[in-house]
Amino acid sequence: MNSRYALACASLGFILSGAAQAQSPEETIANAKSAAPGSVTANATIVALDGSVLQEGSNGYTCHPQMPTTGPMCNDAEWEAMIGALMAKQEYSPGKLGVSYMLAGEGTAPGVSNSDPYATDQTADDWVKEGPHLMIILPDPALLEGLSTDPRDPVYVMWKDTPYAHIMVRIGDEE
Repeated sequence: MNSRYALACASLGFILSGAAQAQSPEETIANAKSAAPGSVTANATIVALDGSVLQEGSNGYTCHPQMPTTGPMCNDAEWEAMIGALMAKQEYSPGKLGVSYMLAGEGTAPGVSNSDPYATDQTADDWVKEGPHLMIILPDPALLEGLSTDPRDPVYVMWKDTPYAHIMVRIGDEE
């Protein structure tokens, strides 16, 4: 697991929320596991907001509970690398296909800009709050050409023209 990512998320979560809502380890694990199917979460590493490991995994996925800025998610190693680079505002170039599950959607998180990963204006025209979805990183940005960037479409590109561009695949409506 990318500890820099875990620490950055923990720090950002505490800063944005003012204080982390106390959850038992069991509640945190259940929340993190809501992001993906059991076939993924059964053998995934589960980390708490403070970066501590609550469940050691063996399948290469890392699951995170709800944070103030994003819903629960389960990421493969490529997604963990991308999020680590994003949080550190570093360049990123995907080495291979990457998959992230967010089957619980954004939860109580406010959503994000579809064009700017660092935007904070929730009134922007491109602000998106998704329900259940998958996110896919492609190793060649040219493969994104021709795909929609309209978040009203069931499949679209988020953060196009940034190093963090990825495909969003909606699999359910926001609740």
